[in-house]
Amino acid sequence: MVTASAVLAALAGVLPVSAGEPAGPGRSAQNNSAEGEITPELDAAVARGLAYLAAHQDEDGSFDGGRFGKNVAITALACIAFMADGNLPGRGLYADQVSRGLDFILDNCTESGLIAAEGAHGPMYGHGFATLFLGEVYGMTGGGVDTARSARVHESLVRAVRLIERTQNDEGGWRYNPVPYDADVSVTICQVMALRSARNAGIEVDKSVIDRAVDYARRCQNVDGGFRYQASGGSSAWPRSAGGVATLFYAGIYEDTAINSGLSYLERTAMPGQVRGSKAHYAYGQYYAVQAMYLAGGRHWAEWWPAVRSELIADQADDGGWEDRTAGPNYGTAMMLIVLQMPKRYLPIFQK
Repeated sequence: MVTASAVLAALAGVLPVSAGEPAGPGRSAQNNSAEGEITPELDAAVARGLAYLAAHQDEDGSFDGGRFGKNVAITALACIAFMADGNLPGRGLYADQVSRGLDFILDNCTESGLIAAEGAHGPMYGHGFATLFLGEVYGMTGGGVDTARSARVHESLVRAVRLIERTQNDEGGWRYNPVPYDADVSVTICQVMALRSARNAGIEVDKSVIDRAVDYARRCQNVDGGFRYQASGGSSAWPRSAGGVATLFYAGIYEDTAINSGLSYLERTAMPGQVRGSKAHYAYGQYYAVQAMYLAGGRHWAEWWPAVRSELIADQADDGGWEDRTAGPNYGTAMMLIVLQMPKRYLPIFQK
């Protein structure tokens, strides 16, 4: 379903940004695909990656996370990767994969609102990604191709959002478990993206929750522009710094010195092809870094996109997947496919 806001955004286009200009409203790369953004090599890599994911879906619709077992986060991300190519329940080459993945997520929605497979460790990560997926499905289809599923998606999404709201801790963030005792910037960005997706889909979200999350993210930023893991202190690292910048963007902040210094930190420490940052949490880092550069637009996107596109295509395995040392190839492949399909601009979460 194409929304009126998406059509208006597509018609409006974007303003050009010269080198050195800050990111801001109307300056995003979105809905204005540049010539050469999508190449034949990219199309081929995406096709192989999607085929790899489809071949590795379990019968119950889930995607295995290696040592993490059946996992709602990886299942949600895999389905989002299919949706980034325009596939939805009832539509597209991989409609069945998205539909079965949706059923797996719905089957793991609890009465409390928490979305977690049995035996999940640190379930708020999975909850955030699964809620994001439900928000994107609901926003793009009204919940599905039948009213029963639509109602189920809506009910599950609302409960998931309410759980996020009530488990925010006093600092303004979230951590591994659905209790308001602790926080870190990594889990916090998962919840902020989930809330943004739900709000885009028409679900009411408490603004004060977002405001407190912004305050928490700001307290996690170091003087070098990077972000530490928790507000209490620590060094910067580029993957979580990408998440920190993305937190501000998805909270609706587009012009801010914190964003500009965060973008500069990422470009200094992790520019693909120029700076070989640590491979630890690489897929996670690029997932957020590309979103941050995409939402910043201008030279940030123009420089980062072709560099990361070349790097990811070169790193694709012969079987079409991407390995990830933390959570396995299904996770790595899903993340890299979402990154590579940013220029397609199908997903509502990537539209302001």
